[in-house]
Amino acid sequence: MKNQTPRQGNVLFLTHAAVIAALYIVLTYIANELGIASGTIQVRFSEALTILPFFTPAAVPGLYIGCLLANILTGCALPDIIFGPLATLIGAIGTYLLRRHSKWLAPVPPIAANAIVVPLVLLYGYGIRPLWFSFVTVTIGEVISCGVFGLILLAALAKYRNQLFPQQ
Repeated sequence: MKNQTPRQGNVLFLTHAAVIAALYIVLTYIANELGIASGTIQVRFSEALTILPFFTPAAVPGLYIGCLLANILTGCALPDIIFGPLATLIGAIGTYLLRRHSKWLAPVPPIAANAIVVPLVLLYGYGIRPLWFSFVTVTIGEVISCGVFGLILLAALAKYRNQLFPQQ
């Protein structure tokens, strides 16, 4: 893959982004069907994918688009459709920027971004109160989704990093 033309690199980038977006949507649908993808306590399996910017920059737009489409397709309120994907985007950019420091830091930006943004979305988009309770429960859900599931995914993918995410 080292001798790629710029066009091949672009196709690979877009393909990775599209696959990540599609996976995010499918995993959100599964969690939604189980009743754990929205509300005060959220455990989205798709949030485990937020560690993928550790491996590839294509994950940044892929996660944003996946979250945006998942929120639209699962019938979220407008503030959730706007600000949920922005929180995911901020988290993905943070993970990408921290990728050279430590794999243990990979889930921290998405946990922090969602722990701050999602409770406000729950309050203003859905009227869920009290705000402090949402901060606690959303943070717990994000620690489970991004921290636990994300780090398990990171460990599983690390062995196949070069095959799955060749240098672009």
